[in-house]
Amino acid sequence: MSLARLARRHFVRAAVIAATTLAAAPAFAQSTWPDRPVRLVVPVGAGGAADTLARNLSNGFQQFANGQPLIVENRPGGGGTLAAAAVAREKPDGYTLFLAEVGANAVAHVLQAKLPYDPHTAFTPIVHAANLPSVVVMKPTLPYKNLAEFAADARKQPGKFNYASAGIGNWTHLFMAYLSNQAGIEMVNVVYRSGAEMLTSVIRGDADVAPITVSTALSHIKEGRVRSLAGFGSKPMAQLPDTEPASKALPGFDVLLWHGIVAPAGMDPALTARINGVFNQVLQSDSVRNAINVAQAAEAVGGSAAQFDALIKLELKRWPDVAKAAGMKPE
Repeated sequence: MSLARLARRHFVRAAVIAATTLAAAPAFAQSTWPDRPVRLVVPVGAGGAADTLARNLSNGFQQFANGQPLIVENRPGGGGTLAAAAVAREKPDGYTLFLAEVGANAVAHVLQAKLPYDPHTAFTPIVHAANLPSVVVMKPTLPYKNLAEFAADARKQPGKFNYASAGIGNWTHLFMAYLSNQAGIEMVNVVYRSGAEMLTSVIRGDADVAPITVSTALSHIKEGRVRSLAGFGSKPMAQLPDTEPASKALPGFDVLLWHGIVAPAGMDPALTARINGVFNQVLQSDSVRNAINVAQAAEAVGGSAAQFDALIKLELKRWPDVAKAAGMKPE
């Protein structure tokens, strides 16, 4: 064999080995994720239902993530958009994640004319973590037995009633604006800083009604401090079987308060799969499922990144039409 042919053979072999090594390097690095603490940015303050969900995930994370902790960082403000914008600017290395939800990730671009990120392209979907059942609660001095009775009276007196929300673009604002539009009623939106403050305002009688997660409102409903008027989903809630879904008065009405994990855009698919796998293990563990499904009165979900991506795309398509129909305009 000539020296030239031998040299070419060695060159080809070396090139193949080098290419294989380069291709394998990212996969090897990703298999070691995480090798330091991971940060989960939550777009609401401490103590609410979304924060509780994040901390339930954090409590189960270390067991399946090479012993590394998931550190919850609360960054409220701007209907979730301040935190979302900050995460969108981070590197897609798996060490900064975001607790996505409908406000910041599906409708903010319709409500804010100068939103500093595009929810269509700014994030890499990881996993659908959970759904949080939510309910319209009412101050106990009002006489209505269900949403149909309340809506019938509200139609006769536009602006008579008010509802508490946690800010423009927050899910509490979106859900109530949508419900009001579908019911053909006009109510005044009174903004509070958190779900806890909203609930307190209804207990005091300052607000007539408010949209609250079941986990936050359940004990207050059972003790009679507030009354449950309607559930936002299309089916009765296991925790409040006597509370009619809003669809009973408004056929076809159905909204879902979902939360999931996303990362900055541009993440390597292999790393996405690795993180998705870790969170699915977390969500399938008995301790976390019990904490979410039982203690939090919510619904742990899980599934593939593609499934969560499909949900977000459906919501991105749905909510702009809802916002426009409800008269919500960009500011």
